[in-house]
Amino acid sequence: MNPRIAQVERNTLETQIKVSINLDGNGSAAFTTGLPFLDHMLDQIARHGLIDIEVVSRGDLHIDAHHSVEDIGITLGQAFAKALGDKKGIYRYGHAYCPLDESLSRVVVDFSGRPGLFYQVEFKRALIGNFDVDLFKEFFQGFVNHAGVTLHIDNLKGGNAHHIAETVFKAFGRAVRMAISHDERMAGIMPSTKGSL
Repeated sequence: MNPRIAQVERNTLETQIKVSINLDGNGSAAFTTGLPFLDHMLDQIARHGLIDIEVVSRGDLHIDAHHSVEDIGITLGQAFAKALGDKKGIYRYGHAYCPLDESLSRVVVDFSGRPGLFYQVEFKRALIGNFDVDLFKEFFQGFVNHAGVTLHIDNLKGGNAHHIAETVFKAFGRAVRMAISHDERMAGIMPSTKGSL
């Protein structure tokens, strides 16, 4: 089995981002983004997805966090696409429900090659600390556009904004872990009747 690792750099006038991933890691994580709450959420993906992730980001945070958060999602998506290659032998589909106290979220993912985000998450406040909750959708939109996945994210219950966000990212990590896992019965086989993804 070839190692499923990738390193991607994205440099624009707004951000300079470097992402390294190992899809068959143990959940180790290192983040230098200047956005502590986003780091906390990215750590959920690594830990629950058992994916080693390193992100170094320098962006125009003096304006706001939008460019950095979106571009981190884009670069992470590009890294996933690169590490997965032709996707032969993976489960392709993944799903997870994750609770945290009163909050419950469901994430379903298909590494289909067709980008699509269907996001139903409502927060009761606009900020968690100083992090704008609208930016979570921008992160996932960037990811799906460049990883080539169909992604459904639904918060089913919740009150505390931190809890809601955490259930979304934990469920995302676990759904991705399921989808990219090797299916022994599909070894070397493309998980599509089309013959490609």
